[in-house]
Amino acid sequence: MQHSFDIIVVGGGHAGTEAAFAAGRMGLRTLLVTHSIETIGFMSCNPAIGGIGKGHLVKEISAMGGIMPKAADQAAIHVRILNGSKGPAVRATRTQADRDLYRRAVRRELESCTNVHLFQQPVDDLLLKDDQIIGVQTQLGIRLYAKAVVLTTGTFLSGKIHVGDKTHDGGRAGASAAQSLSSFLRSHPQIRYGRLKTGTPARIDLASIDISKLDKQPSEYPSTPFDFWEKYTYPQQVDCYITHTNEKTHKIIQDNLHLSAMFSGNIEGPGPRYCPSVEDKIHRFAHQNKHQIFLEPEGLETREVYPNGISTSLPYAIQQRFIRTIKGLENAHITRPGYAIEYDYFDPRDLTPWLASKWIENIFFAGQINGTTGYEEAAAQGLLAGINAALMVQNKPQWYPKRHEAYIGVLVDDLNQQGAQEPYRMFTSRAEHRLLLREDNADIRLTEKAYELGLLTSKQWTQWSEKYQNIQNYTLTLKDHVIHPGDSASIYLDEQVGIKIQTATHGHELIKRPEISTTAIQTILPDTFIDTKALEQVIIQAKYAGYIVRQKQEVEKKSKQSMTVIPKDFDYTLVQGLSNEVLEKLVQARPHTIGQAERIGGVTPAAISLLMVYIKRYQPIERVAT
Repeated sequence: MQHSFDIIVVGGGHAGTEAAFAAGRMGLRTLLVTHSIETIGFMSCNPAIGGIGKGHLVKEISAMGGIMPKAADQAAIHVRILNGSKGPAVRATRTQADRDLYRRAVRRELESCTNVHLFQQPVDDLLLKDDQIIGVQTQLGIRLYAKAVVLTTGTFLSGKIHVGDKTHDGGRAGASAAQSLSSFLRSHPQIRYGRLKTGTPARIDLASIDISKLDKQPSEYPSTPFDFWEKYTYPQQVDCYITHTNEKTHKIIQDNLHLSAMFSGNIEGPGPRYCPSVEDKIHRFAHQNKHQIFLEPEGLETREVYPNGISTSLPYAIQQRFIRTIKGLENAHITRPGYAIEYDYFDPRDLTPWLASKWIENIFFAGQINGTTGYEEAAAQGLLAGINAALMVQNKPQWYPKRHEAYIGVLVDDLNQQGAQEPYRMFTSRAEHRLLLREDNADIRLTEKAYELGLLTSKQWTQWSEKYQNIQNYTLTLKDHVIHPGDSASIYLDEQVGIKIQTATHGHELIKRPEISTTAIQTILPDTFIDTKALEQVIIQAKYAGYIVRQKQEVEKKSKQSMTVIPKDFDYTLVQGLSNEVLEKLVQARPHTIGQAERIGGVTPAAISLLMVYIKRYQPIERVAT
């Protein structure tokens, strides 16, 4: 094997696979180094992709040609549209995945890219020369050289697994932790770090569950796929089931809180606020007498079930006792105990908006190492880090989406400016421009840039161009077409949709009405609208036109000042009139743009005005390319 590459990606999880795939598609010779090739793309926690905010990220990854949406569609054994009765901005796709099918699909995609090479070895050290990363060294002492390195180490950095008072080192159950690599990063004087915690529930044998007592949740198949480019046949669909904890469950947990690693003091780092352990739920929400549990099958060829909602670090015997108080689980057989895992993360405020380290040249960070939680957040970061590692090697300008352009932009900006005092999770509520950032229009927002970056094939570009042209054509057709009272279209609308046409009405005005669907329009003019997805875009844009225009005006108004670049070596102490608090926060965060400075807590509009004055004096105004 040649020991020199353009890019080395460390870690084969969701961030690492996207980073390697993106760099490979952009033409860079890329090596993915992982503990185990067999676990590339492995779903360490719940077997699901998508959800509120998270599904938006997956659709954006698809728009840019990534792996996760393809694998999710190929492995989807249960599909749901969340918030289906609400507006398109907050609707989200979520699929239950067959773990094995998902893992195999990820590896298949990686191995289909001729520029991506796989290598199985734990990475123990980074090779440094003049404060620049030049490669990595593995456990066997093998030195691998590269022009850029992407670190996607997940929960492996000094990972410690907790079950009650029992602890052992590990990156996840059955895998060793990465101690040396974490020590190397911790030793850098300017890099900030901390500890975070996450956890997983016990797994249960389906044969020991009495599903007749439970509420069944069927799959909503057929459904909208994640991937924009390929149409996959979903595997066999399965049901999920819903049950609840109860007062007996809560009493057992409450009586044994002192045995939980989370409450005994054995764990330093905070856990995810929005996906807490069952102990944390019962402690924080003591007034509630039950909590919902989703029983999610882990695959078509396994009997294991993932009980989503009862993540725990209690001793195994206590896990068994409280699980058997739950309706339908009275005879539950645990196949794997639940556990908590604590690990090192490195402060994402020490990264640029394109995920490069501010303190060490040629290295990028992506995934849980940056303080996030969730497969989707990791994959989105991996995609961005892989793109920018490739751009750096090619001596091209770095790129990242802005907050009004993508949820990926919201994610990275939040991390850059706020850090991660607890594991970060994406929600639609984090995006102030969410009407512009819908699942359905991710390709409209990002595909042109993806093709420009070299992430898409010519076939994909042709496919997208045809859809975009259809959107334009359908819009013009509907603006030109008039429906008159008494004609066949008017009669159909009256009888089937409940709309009475009393005066001549243009089609484009008609589709703004809430009762109108793509089916109705296709029935009225069946020979014209054959591209359902393009027509769906026309209808959504028409219905929300006023709101979308208003949001775009707000974006443009703030954009000019917000995109002003703050020079990397700018001396904030030159700015007279800044309070000590504001000065300290700016020096610590080192924001890349005025917009990022505006979003730092405690940085006032007056401070921003002073900063703008001094930047103008410092050098001619530079703005981030839009």
